[in-house]
Amino acid sequence: MSTALIVAVSSHSDPVVPILLALVFLTFGAALGGRLMTWMKQPAVLGELLAGLAAGNLGYFFGSKGITVLREGDTLRRVSDLALSSNMALSDAAARLLPPGPHADLIANILAGAQGLNYMAVYSFIDLLSRIAILILLLLVGLETSLGEMRRIGKTALLVAIIGVVLPLALGLGTMKLLHPASALASDLFIGGILTATSVGITARVLRDLGQEKRDESRVILGAAVIDDVLSLIVLAVVSGLAVTGKVSVWGITQTTFTAALFLAGSLGIGIWITPKLVRRLAGARIQNLKLLFGWSFAFFLAWLANAAGLATIVGAFAAGMILNDFFDEQLEGDTLHKLLSPVESLIVPLFFVWMGIQVKLESLASREVLYTGLALTAVAMLGKIASGWGAPKTMNRLAIGIGMMPRGEVGLIFAGIGKSLGVIDDGLFSAVVILIMFTTLLAPVLLRQTLTPQSA
Repeated sequence: MSTALIVAVSSHSDPVVPILLALVFLTFGAALGGRLMTWMKQPAVLGELLAGLAAGNLGYFFGSKGITVLREGDTLRRVSDLALSSNMALSDAAARLLPPGPHADLIANILAGAQGLNYMAVYSFIDLLSRIAILILLLLVGLETSLGEMRRIGKTALLVAIIGVVLPLALGLGTMKLLHPASALASDLFIGGILTATSVGITARVLRDLGQEKRDESRVILGAAVIDDVLSLIVLAVVSGLAVTGKVSVWGITQTTFTAALFLAGSLGIGIWITPKLVRRLAGARIQNLKLLFGWSFAFFLAWLANAAGLATIVGAFAAGMILNDFFDEQLEGDTLHKLLSPVESLIVPLFFVWMGIQVKLESLASREVLYTGLALTAVAMLGKIASGWGAPKTMNRLAIGIGMMPRGEVGLIFAGIGKSLGVIDDGLFSAVVILIMFTTLLAPVLLRQTLTPQSA
């Protein structure tokens, strides 16, 4: 799959042209990979990830300039921000931010070329679209998650989440001290923090692909994954503070924890009280496509509020789905919100997983030290999350719950990127983290399919 298709030089002055070609490329890759995995009786998300992984690494191997740039992922956002804030060329910003060496020179030279701005435009569009896609996915997951059911399994989900944060954090710290005794505490804590993350987006997609999202185990996984996101953000705040200031602020930890709890309780409580009244009033206005417009606008608004509260936007989208779950379709006529959003999901959600696969760099496995560190961290990352399943009662499939908590995906990549930007994670450790993210993300769908077998109605 050549990036020449993504960023071909066009005589047309319309800047949307390279973006359109990128969408064609990603859509085709997602459809092909998903169909192949479906034919092999595996979740489609696995094929989408592998399609991106193959495209990214083959494109890089054959010297595709566009793919070479796009594989840098979030680094490109920092390059763009630095270039804009410092009034410097993209190539100069890349040379300053990337570790010195041939690769940094290569990226800088590509960005200095005639197509540099096109590559950045493609990155910005795909990155933003993928972030919207994950919000849509979490809204759909929330729509299938009854608050009554969440209350019923809430204690179990909380226990699974706590084990899934504490144990991987401890195992990560221990592994780092064993393999790299001289490493700084901030670095060890950041690695441990990355291991606490759970990619609720990937797990949610796998459960939907398998048609198992309404099982008690699935509700525990999703509830615990959302709690994990909140707890992981608290861990991230702590270790980031340690990296920047050299000390941990008890006040900062307390403030982050209180904000997270207040947002979740407040959004659910106030939302359930106000939203039905607002929907009933709007129903009389006879606005065309009101159900679709209100549904996703509400999700985006809560996602914005979550970000304003210092939380992940996906927490807000998931909360919006749970608020709308019990009454929304009863109050407004027509197709369900879930059905209305289904075409949007089919169009943009697979692009997110292809995009994430593109950013996985297989050449990072070349170093033996990096490979050993990555495999060791992968082993403890899997063990820590699988063990969290034992926080569920014996009547549930504990192994499936643990495996469902295993993928780190985009959450792990975000954490690793922050650690790299703060200077506490070097290139070698970052590559090791990419290895564990890759393995946990790719293995989870396969193992979850094997363990979460269909149950009789």
